[in-house]
Amino acid sequence: MTVIDNHEAVGLDGGFHLSEAGARDFFELLKPRVMSLVVFTAFVGLILAPGEINPVLGLISILCIAVGAGASGALNMWYDADIDAIMSRTAKRPIPTGRIEPREALAFGLTLSVFSVIILGLAVNWFAAALLAFTIFFYAVVYTMWLKRSTPQNIVIGGASGAFPPMLGYACVTGGVTLDSILLFLIIFLWTPAHFWALALFKMRDYGSVGIPMMPNVAGERSTKTQMVVYTVLTAAVAVGPYFTGLAGIGYGLFAAVLSAVFIYCSIAVWRMPDGDEKMVAAKKMFAYSVFYLFAIFSALLADHFAAGLFNLAGGLL
Repeated sequence: MTVIDNHEAVGLDGGFHLSEAGARDFFELLKPRVMSLVVFTAFVGLILAPGEINPVLGLISILCIAVGAGASGALNMWYDADIDAIMSRTAKRPIPTGRIEPREALAFGLTLSVFSVIILGLAVNWFAAALLAFTIFFYAVVYTMWLKRSTPQNIVIGGASGAFPPMLGYACVTGGVTLDSILLFLIIFLWTPAHFWALALFKMRDYGSVGIPMMPNVAGERSTKTQMVVYTVLTAAVAVGPYFTGLAGIGYGLFAAVLSAVFIYCSIAVWRMPDGDEKMVAAKKMFAYSVFYLFAIFSALLADHFAAGLFNLAGGLL
């Protein structure tokens, strides 16, 4: 079997055919590790939103957002099958290994996209559904098909797609966008470049081999490291923002400040790392910490919200 145009699969006889993929292969198309972060941040947005939502509708909201995120991942893998087959970190994905045919991945992604948007609109509200549709479109078309292969700013602009989930969760409750939901969006949006460029630094050869214009390959390591420091500082400033807007209390503010100080320290360690360092230890450590950082920030927001609720409940009983 040969893959052509990274979108179609043909057999040796020239006819199209279906693979014998299992459920696990299709689940892998959804990018489950990425989806877990999407689900978690969307859940936090839903919980922090003012007002109430029926628990069943809340569950439907999170499921639709998760399915929409998975659909984006499937469409991304369909379109990027050609470069995924070359890069070491993606070569074992379902399409490059032949476990799933490109046409199956495309149909799977489109079906899940339509399903998630329609169900969210019918069950919850159409504003949230429209925002979910835009998020899928932004990731699959704007980022994957356009920005990723055309500009070193791909992850800066394209990172917006990964920043929408908490805003989506918020919109499921409120039916709109507020300053607080924009703040949650900005935390992830500004966090993304430093997080992804840390990966790009120790995967430069991979990206270079397929011609993807990642920042280290185009602007060089020194420029990328400097920009990473700038973005971590901006992320730190926004991360403590929920305290100043009243979305979270001082406990969260102090915790976010400490987490952010370590994030900045990690970026400085990367900046001090010699260009051309083959081990890239500092970059690998920063990448790992950046994942922990985002989970910790949103976990702290969640913990602060529940702690404030318990405090108010106890005050009412007294």
